[in-house]
Amino acid sequence: MTMTMNAGAQAQRARYNREAILSATPVRLLTMLYDRLLLDLNRAEVAQEGQDWQVASNNLIHAQAIVSELSTSLNIDAWDGGEGLFALYTYVSTAMMGANTNRDPARTRECIALLEPLRQTWHEAAEMLPAQTAPMRAGGDLGIG
Repeated sequence: MTMTMNAGAQAQRARYNREAILSATPVRLLTMLYDRLLLDLNRAEVAQEGQDWQVASNNLIHAQAIVSELSTSLNIDAWDGGEGLFALYTYVSTAMMGANTNRDPARTRECIALLEPLRQTWHEAAEMLPAQTAPMRAGGDLGIG
């Protein structure tokens, strides 16, 4: 019976997360992506330190998927910093691959150090914008939440 309740709670949480993503504004979706990206990287680092390589790998692969989504949705021509941000995404994606294949927590920490200030900046920028009502339609299943 406990497993049935747990499965029901997990299904309800998954449904709630899907609805939150589908109703999120573009700015909120961006901050959600960054939050999940840093969560994955921090989980990967802890797993690497504990030599739990499967958990580390799963989190690093998920983090790479998020960076890939951020990269493909970035319009580098929209602002002067676009090319630099794209280069950073490319660098951290490569670093995450190296962190995974070489089981290197120092590379994971480097990615955290590079991306955490951006996460903070996006949150600060989002707080300064007026409330938006138009939701962005999520195309992928990145498991945000």
